[in-house]
Amino acid sequence: MSDGSVKKVSVSTSPKGEMGQTYLVSGKRVAMRLWNNEQPQPGSSDRRDYETVGYVVSGAAELTLEGQTIRLQPGDSWLVPAGAEHRYRILEPFTAVEATAPPAQVHGRDKVQS
Repeated sequence: MSDGSVKKVSVSTSPKGEMGQTYLVSGKRVAMRLWNNEQPQPGSSDRRDYETVGYVVSGAAELTLEGQTIRLQPGDSWLVPAGAEHRYRILEPFTAVEATAPPAQVHGRDKVQS
């Protein structure tokens, strides 16, 4: 038996995370989130136990992944493998949509790292 549920999530009523992200639709194996108009900031190095793919809607950022730096601009997409050391440095107001697998917000995976 398959799960035939259909979900619709409106960004205007979606919950917000402690890092500024807006949680969009989420399934059992993947979830989406929105980073909307994030302001320039240096960012810090991190490792997460989920895989992330993203798409830049507007703005610019640098992603340093395992020591290699790439610039992200509108129309670019990226992948951060689970467990990879990475850092985002936002260069100008940045809007992007990301998908995480497994869902980032489950079991405390998406908490601010100390």
